[in-house]
Amino acid sequence: MPEENQNPETPAAQRVIKKYPNRRLYDTSTSTYITLIEVKELVMGGETVVVRDAKSGEDLTRSILLQIILEEEAGGAPMFSEAVLANIIRFYGNAMQGFMGSYLEKNIQAFTDLQTKMADQAKGFTPEMWTQFMSPQSPMYKGMMGNYMEQSQNMFQQMQEQMQKQTEQMFGAFGIKR
Repeated sequence: MPEENQNPETPAAQRVIKKYPNRRLYDTSTSTYITLIEVKELVMGGETVVVRDAKSGEDLTRSILLQIILEEEAGGAPMFSEAVLANIIRFYGNAMQGFMGSYLEKNIQAFTDLQTKMADQAKGFTPEMWTQFMSPQSPMYKGMMGNYMEQSQNMFQQMQEQMQKQTEQMFGAFGIKR
């Protein structure tokens, strides 16, 4: 039976899952084996999950999260179209790879914040109030979507500025001044 031996460097807020060679996942917090679906439920519940190889201690978190996404995408209601997936693949190895990852991460966080704000403001709404609230003419809807679009635009502008600075530095290294 695997022992519950959390890495002392791991903050208490993280849920440590060990992956064994037999592909089983062991939750050190509950001292039980869990499934990939249960890992997904932990993530959906807001838990910070860290998956480590039980033998080597190698961090397998990204691999497990990607496996969950793959199963969700194959499950019938995919989030990403083939065109989006193809474009993501095209960014790998591209000079824009670092920028795109950062841009997507910040944009998804901004969207998550918007979703949380909408949920907080809509507590106790009746169906009629929801209809009115979600109307594109609603001042609340316009305000929140405007803020989200402004944040997204600012992030894109920051990305462009970073690209420009890096380009100037690269040209400067070759003795080319702008």
